Amino acid sequence: MEKVQQVIKQFDLDVLSIEDVPESFSSSVYKIKLKDHQTVFIKIPYSKVKLQREYDVLKRLQHELPVPQVLNYWEGNEDITGAFLLSGINGLPISGEVDVDLAYDIGVIHAKLHSIEPNEEDLNSSVSNEYEQWTEFIKNQFYSFAEDVKEVIDSRLYEQSLHYFEQHQKLLPSPDGPRFVHMDFRPGNILVNGNKVVGIIDFESVRIGSTEIDFTKINRDIFVKYPGTMEAFQRGYDSIRPIIDLQTVLPFYRFIDAFNSIGWCKRRGMEKNQSFLEENLAYLKDFLR
Repeated sequence: MEKVQQVIKQFDLDVLSIEDVPESFSSSVYKIKLKDHQTVFIKIPYSKVKLQREYDVLKRLQHELPVPQVLNYWEGNEDITGAFLLSGINGLPISGEVDVDLAYDIGVIHAKLHSIEPNEEDLNSSVSNEYEQWTEFIKNQFYSFAEDVKEVIDSRLYEQSLHYFEQHQKLLPSPDGPRFVHMDFRPGNILVNGNKVVGIIDFESVRIGSTEIDFTKINRDIFVKYPGTMEAFQRGYDSIRPIIDLQTVLPFYRFIDAFNSIGWCKRRGMEKNQSFLEENLAYLKDFLR
């Protein structure tokens, strides 16, 4: 709370209340109610790379998509990486069941994101352009997390995972891009009001790459849980731009999501992420059985 107080002072805010925002895994986020009853958000990323990346992306997308506006920006000091002051959006993260109507709407907004073609300025911004080396990007991510995963799972499952990765990455279709890919497109980052999508948040991990990776988490959190949502999502997406063959890419990306998530839990603390660790370990074992 000491850091957010420093940021509040930096932004010269007249604060009525401060509320910690849960489910923010790579930043500290606070909901701030001001004395004029306006609601804003303070976001303190864990690194300056994430700070600059999200700042550039939000400026780029503010007229293209329903994203938060950057009301103020601070580059930080030796104690704090920096911070944003963000506008509120009149909606809440998806937290319950998703029906086919909402899935359709999610498909529409996702396709709108993927319809934005990076321009020359984007390619020279803080957003990493991974598209030309997409295969290497996925491989580097996988083997980076493998160093952590190796310390968590048994050696046979580990070797099976490496073998599956090497055999199946080469079977993927040509990348679909270059496009902006959110990299964390999941219910917690999709804001709804009623049963309509009203915003997308959390662009600190965005890349310029292939759209195929961006369906991974909605597959995990929505498609496999709620019957009919994949088909509805595809119809919504197709109404804006043609969708890739999800059946070809989703098994591979669900596998690497589970594998990399185990490594993420090792890095961020296995005890506090125990349930997420167990969920992904169970999936990995079942998938490679």
